[in-house]
Amino acid sequence: MLTTMPTWEEICDDPNLRDLPYKIEQDRYGRIIMSPAKPDHGLYQAAIVQKLGGQFPGWAIYSECAIATPEGTKVPDVAAMSMDRSRRHRGKSVLPEAPEICVEVLSWSNSTPEISEKRALLAALGCQEFWTCSNEGKMTFLNAATGETLAASQLFPHFPALITLPD
Repeated sequence: MLTTMPTWEEICDDPNLRDLPYKIEQDRYGRIIMSPAKPDHGLYQAAIVQKLGGQFPGWAIYSECAIATPEGTKVPDVAAMSMDRSRRHRGKSVLPEAPEICVEVLSWSNSTPEISEKRALLAALGCQEFWTCSNEGKMTFLNAATGETLAASQLFPHFPALITLPD
């Protein structure tokens, strides 16, 4: 028997999924994928949001924004989008194009091929830089289209290479 997989909007509206302690994404078949996160993951995520918002007030800074890709809905931990691009998508439950910068705070459950695939999918939708933050706060800046490591972000050159958590 065929069943219809839920849309992203249905997932967002499902009261059973609202308070899960996991990040939710979808694969290409519409199945829900849940990734557990440890507390430090959220601290790094918040620190990155704060630093981006403080340094670049003319940008929309997102925490976990849903992006529709050909391989399902992907949700970067943090994203930065120019205001012009952001205004076009206000009120939508899922973005049809990627923010210029997408950031993944890496955890034990991420694999290198998974992160590489996510980078390529988001690059195809307009992401220019794909950043990762390690478990120790080390930032890696990548050209989203090529995967080439950058010495620093070209869009935000003063963004720190190391995120330190409060003691």
